[in-house]
Amino acid sequence: MLGAVLGQRIGKNFHVIAYASRMLDEAQCNYHTTEKELFAVVFALEKFKSYLLGTKFIVFTDHVALRYILKKKESKPRLIKWILLLQEFDVEIKDKKGIENHVANHLSRLRTKDIQAETIRETFTDE
Repeated sequence: MLGAVLGQRIGKNFHVIAYASRMLDEAQCNYHTTEKELFAVVFALEKFKSYLLGTKFIVFTDHVALRYILKKKESKPRLIKWILLLQEFDVEIKDKKGIENHVANHLSRLRTKDIQAETIRETFTDE
């Protein structure tokens, strides 16, 4: 599962603007950890593109290697495509330890079997 939070810091308080999430398909589940992290960033940027274009922003991740993969000259075509997409934005990627990055820490601890779809009630109570 991928998850992203678009937020804004006002003073010392973090305010959530929007949430986004999706499940990985079978092929995406086989991505290397760094590829999954970069895919999550690309997913979030595409989802929040209308908010982010034309502004400088910071992406916080708990995966240190992500900063260095962007500087790598030789890579898989998929990663090159994602890196080119990142160049559309004025983005800075910073790593934050999982314990300090509350959103990433929480999302990475969720297990798929713990997430259950809410059943749709077909009857309504008399209120």
